[in-house]
Parts: sequence; C-alpha cells; structure tokens
Amino acid sequence: MNIKGLNRKTVAWALYDWANSSFALSVLAVLFPLVLRNYWSSGDDAAAVTARLAWITFAASVVVCVTAPLFGTIADAGGYRKRFLFFLALLGALSTAALGVVGVGNWQLALGVYLFASIGYYSSTVFYDSLLIDVAEPRYYSLVSTLGFSLGYLGGAVLLAVHLWMVKSPQTFGLESTAEAFSMAFVSVGAWWLIFLVPLLFFVSERHSPIEVTSGAVRAAYRELKSTLREIRKYRNLTIFLAAYWLYVGGVFTIIAMAVDYGKRLGFADQDLVFALLVTNFAGFPATLLYGLAAQRFGAKKGIYFALAVYIGACIWGVVMNTFEEFLVMAIIIGCVQGGVQGLSRSLYASLIPPEQPGEFFGFYNMTTKFAHVLGPAMVAVTAMLSDEPKWVLLVLMPLFISGAFLLALVRERPVSA
Repeated sequence: MNIKGLNRKTVAWALYDWANSSFALSVLAVLFPLVLRNYWSSGDDAAAVTARLAWITFAASVVVCVTAPLFGTIADAGGYRKRFLFFLALLGALSTAALGVVGVGNWQLALGVYLFASIGYYSSTVFYDSLLIDVAEPRYYSLVSTLGFSLGYLGGAVLLAVHLWMVKSPQTFGLESTAEAFSMAFVSVGAWWLIFLVPLLFFVSERHSPIEVTSGAVRAAYRELKSTLREIRKYRNLTIFLAAYWLYVGGVFTIIAMAVDYGKRLGFADQDLVFALLVTNFAGFPATLLYGLAAQRFGAKKGIYFALAVYIGACIWGVVMNTFEEFLVMAIIIGCVQGGVQGLSRSLYASLIPPEQPGEFFGFYNMTTKFAHVLGPAMVAVTAMLSDEPKWVLLVLMPLFISGAFLLALVRERPVSA
C-alpha cells in the first residue's frame, strides 16, 4: 500500500466510518428490519411491513435532503463542521440506543425513534465527508476515501459478529433471552458509534472558510446558498456528476437497505441472511482498499463503471435466483463493489468542488444522496403495494444504474497526480 497518503489525521478521519457503519450494517441492514418484522410488527402483512420500512426511510431522507445544504453553509462559516458532526452523531447514537427499550408490538414508536437515529446518521455524514479535503491531498482522495469505507466494512462486520453471538447465546453475555439480546445490540451500536468518534474530534482539524456568519446565521447561510444556486451554471461538470450520482446511488442504497427484507420475502431464514451480510462485509474490506489503490492509477470513473456493471448483472441474476446459495454468492459480489462505488464517488466529487466551501458543497452532495434515497425506497414501496412478487424490486432499479452510467460518461475527471 502507498502509505504516503496515510497519517494520524487520515486514519482518525477514516475511523468515523468504522464508528457509524455499526448503524449502517447492524441496525439499518439487519437489526431494525428483522426486529420490525418479527417483534414490533409481529403477525402483520409482509408487504405492509416492507412499505413501512420503505416509507420511514423515505421520510428520513426528505428531512436530510432539505436541511443538508443549509447546515453545510452554516458550518462552513467559522469552522463549525466538527461541532455539527458531533451533535448529529450524538443524536443518532442516543436514538439508536433508545430502540433497545421499545416494547413488543409498538411499531409506531419504533419507527419514530428510528427516524431520529437515521437523521443523525445521514446528516452527520455531510460534515464527515466534507472533512476529507482537510485531511488529505487531492491525489490521495481516492485512497483515503476508500480507506474509510473499508474500515467501515470491517468495523461493522466485527460488531455484527458480536451481535450474532449475542443473539445465538444470550446467556454468554449475562442476558436472559433473545429479545433482551436484540435490545442490548441496539445499545451497543450507540456506544460503539460514540467511542470511535473520539479520534476524529481530537486529531482532525478543519480549515476555516472566508465566508463570515457573525449574526443572523440562518439568514446569512440562506443568502450564501441562494448565491451558489444562482451561479451553479459555472459548475456544469459538477452538476452532471451529481445527476449521474443521484441516479446510480439511489439503486445502490436501495439494495443495501432492502436486502434483508428481500431475502425474507424469498423465504430465507434470518440467521442465513445475517450470515450473508457478515461474510459480505468481511469480503468488502480488502476489496474496497484495492479499489482505492486502483483508482490512484486508473482514475475513479473507471472503478465506478465497473461497479455499475456488476449491479446491473446482479439485478438480472436476482430475477432468476431461487436458492440461498445463489443469494450468498450475489451478496458477496455486490459487497466487493459496494464500498468502492461509494468511496470513489466521494473522492471524485471532492476533486471537483471549490475547496473554500466544502460544507456547503458536500451539503449538496448529501442532499443529492438523500434525494436518491427518497427515489429508491419510494419505488420499492410503490412496487410492494402493487405486487406481492418481490423480484419486481430488482427490475425497477436497473434503469437507475444504466442511466447513471451514461451521464457519468459526460463528467470530465481531473488527472490523478503521481
């Protein structure tokens, strides 16, 4: 590995991916869908539970979509990005821990608490992503960005393995039942999140923007945001990238969020689905690192193209897939490109934005991300209401990957420095 791009700051920054990926994997992908279906919504219609999960994800995405650019603009002024990151991570972690005390059958309260946890998780990434340009030189963006995603894979898999052990053998951890193990798992995610946030708070510093907001912060930020929107035509290359990213990441996120629910509707056992996700994340750790190294030589766009081709192939394969073994192989293949496509998208965007306004422009990036998250889950929710056939979900996602790839071809990538 080229260690020239790695130092205490970059590793401390990347550890936040290790921290919050415990929510992305254990809660978003595994615990919440399973507990929502089997505990909080026990006995309810399967399609109705799928729709609930999709719509609450939709709601969280709408909130972040609306607030991200404005918060990013405020945070740019005076160096507030780390503070925003801390308070939003705190909201997410505490809300996640609170899921551990929601009672059986109380799906309405569970969805409400999950909404706040999701807002904290998604909103904090606005400021985390924007700090990439503070910790790394442009030529190392791809390496450092994918390092974050790869550590996220590993950290999420380690904690999920503990949760699997906890659920299979509650007594080993001094717990009385599987239900108590699920509750403790939610609490442990919140604690893990906060503990591994600490290195970033201590070792990462942020550059200050020339934009000053001394009073009337919201009004000043709103004026600055309006000014940027008026001048957006100056950033044609950036706008094309965001349009492409909006399309393909909508498909990526939807597959992440709905994978367990999809497997459940195909009749696979809970323990098999969790095992598939665990193996997928362990496989994704080295694969994502390799993505970063390859991008330094070949550029981020080629890596993204390869990942999108894999997703299109997976959607086609998923329509004819019937066995768990096929599901497992497909999950591992997707896991090998999932972190790469996200990490390279983040680094490509960082190389295109004006360096003096990272919070604001990563606010746009995360607004686009969340707007894509609105698109995908809404498509799934509508599909679930119109048909009981789960494989339609994959077919409606294919156009997102194909059209995103075509738009990405129009983006001019800056040469990667040696």
